[in-house]
Amino acid sequence: MNEPTDWIDIGPAEDFKRTPLREAQLGERLVAISFKDGKFGVISNVCNHVGGPLGKGALEGEFVVCPWHQYRFHRCTGEGEPGYEADKVPGYGVREENGRLLVTAKPVSKRGHLPHEPHPLTRPTEPRAPGALRVGGISTTVMDRKYPRFSTSEHLLSVALEHAQGALGAETKMIRLNDLNFRNCEGFYSKAAKACTWPCSLTSMDKNDQLDQVYEMAVHWADILLIATPIRWGAASSMYYKMVERMNCIQNQITLNNKVLIRNKVAAFIITGGQDGIQAVAGQMMMFFSEIGFLLPQFPFIGHSLGWEFEEMDRNVELVEGSEALRKGARELVMRSAEMASVCQGGREMTHASIERGGRKASA
Repeated sequence: MNEPTDWIDIGPAEDFKRTPLREAQLGERLVAISFKDGKFGVISNVCNHVGGPLGKGALEGEFVVCPWHQYRFHRCTGEGEPGYEADKVPGYGVREENGRLLVTAKPVSKRGHLPHEPHPLTRPTEPRAPGALRVGGISTTVMDRKYPRFSTSEHLLSVALEHAQGALGAETKMIRLNDLNFRNCEGFYSKAAKACTWPCSLTSMDKNDQLDQVYEMAVHWADILLIATPIRWGAASSMYYKMVERMNCIQNQITLNNKVLIRNKVAAFIITGGQDGIQAVAGQMMMFFSEIGFLLPQFPFIGHSLGWEFEEMDRNVELVEGSEALRKGARELVMRSAEMASVCQGGREMTHASIERGGRKASA
């Protein structure tokens, strides 16, 4: 490429030597300027991923690391890290002259994007098609995977799913969060609103992150979502909160893009604990899932607790395992949810196996 002829004086060179990486104004745009081993580098300030400000990131070796999602670009050429060189941001010419730092008015290299298949979760939700109701269950209890114990909340969730399958002819699936490997939310939204993406940036970047199974069930597959949790010190389980913090990306699509990912879907809840606190736990769960788009049936949760004065957990397990009243409550919860789903689907009958359900039509 020919040597550019238009240079812009952006200030005293010594000012830019004081910090390894910073933003600077170049005409009407921002650039990321780095200084290392006596050499300046200037690249576009806009990350290829979702536009993060590279000049506010970090310098690791010869690479600028985006502060939003840690994408890396060579500080001088703008090329991506080894193996991803073609995924690059524009680089600029830079020189020091008479104590001033001059940068080319236009980049000397172009932006480049590696071809990426869109993530499967980004597909649009399709219109409903006839078929069996889909009921998904999520168990949020935490236990030793090798030596699992009896879970009262998961037990009642299993009862509800079995009833949905047997009495309603529904398709059912259960996700045990305890079996999934997924990372904690890293608060991208707190860095910048646009940094929180759909699907979650962690899911997009980490192929080993398994929360995509929850996203798939909640956004695309289920018509009814049943969430079960034990009570832990007056709150839902730590696994539950780990999940819903990551589901914040669903709500943020509404906030940022007026894009509602969940429509005409029903959520209901199963809550068990050795001490009281059912209503407080239910309140948070109802608020969160209604905020991301779910509808709630009348009486949207069932709960069980021995109360504050009773700590006989062995007795509590026996009580739940042998209680027909609680099993009846679980079956009635899924029936109420199915009635609500029927309203969402246009009032279709839900009393026999040939019901129509929320499937997804294939794209034409």
